[in-house]
Amino acid sequence: MTAVYYAMELRRTGRDVVNLFFTAVLPAFLYVIFGASQDYSTDMLPTGRGNVAMYIMVSMAAYGAVTATTGIGGMAAVERMQGWGRQLGLTPMRDSRYVLVKAQLGLTIALIPVALIYVIGFATGAAGELRAWLLSGVLVLAGAALFSLYGLVFGLAFRTEGAVSAASGSLVILAFLGNLFFPLSGTMLTIAKLTPLYGIVALAREPLTEGWLVATDGAAPVHDPLWVPVANVAVWLTILTVLAVLLVRRGRARQ
Repeated sequence: MTAVYYAMELRRTGRDVVNLFFTAVLPAFLYVIFGASQDYSTDMLPTGRGNVAMYIMVSMAAYGAVTATTGIGGMAAVERMQGWGRQLGLTPMRDSRYVLVKAQLGLTIALIPVALIYVIGFATGAAGELRAWLLSGVLVLAGAALFSLYGLVFGLAFRTEGAVSAASGSLVILAFLGNLFFPLSGTMLTIAKLTPLYGIVALAREPLTEGWLVATDGAAPVHDPLWVPVANVAVWLTILTVLAVLLVRRGRARQ
């Protein structure tokens, strides 16, 4: 039954062409515009483990992956709050199986932008060590799991599909503030380190940059210790987990 439900959910999600466009096609387009088509795309990073095109490729893949998991997590919350959970309660499927299906679905949909962008990157000059290719892809997918909680919190808080769309839309702002779309420096970089996207993107870039931050204002590269993005992920994971638990309890209290 779990496999059947997963297949049904995958087909249903696949029919949402608009969502798939913003999840996969848009980040791939952004990579081509800001990465592959630029003269500086073939410049090597200071560590020598990859070029600028690959740096941007990893960033856009992370953006697509978190957009996917945010949408899946948010819709899972809305479905449960709107009564789908009671419908599933009439079947042999347990809650743990429901969570497993949603987790598998989120990973599957997140794989689409990552695979698409990595293939396009390979075909358009993104270059780096094999270790960097493999580790960055794994870290992008692992970090994107955090944003399933982000979508879950929005869905539990507002209980509407519009709220889930707003959560996905807010990722654009978080991407700008989180040092994802273009390198930040000074005060803006300090602010970026407090945002939820900064940690997972910095960790995904770690195999390429080894913690060195790219600067666009001519300043010397700055080294970001590994504990900074790790702490960022740990803090935001805690915050989102606590919020999700509190919102679930609030929902139960209203029933």
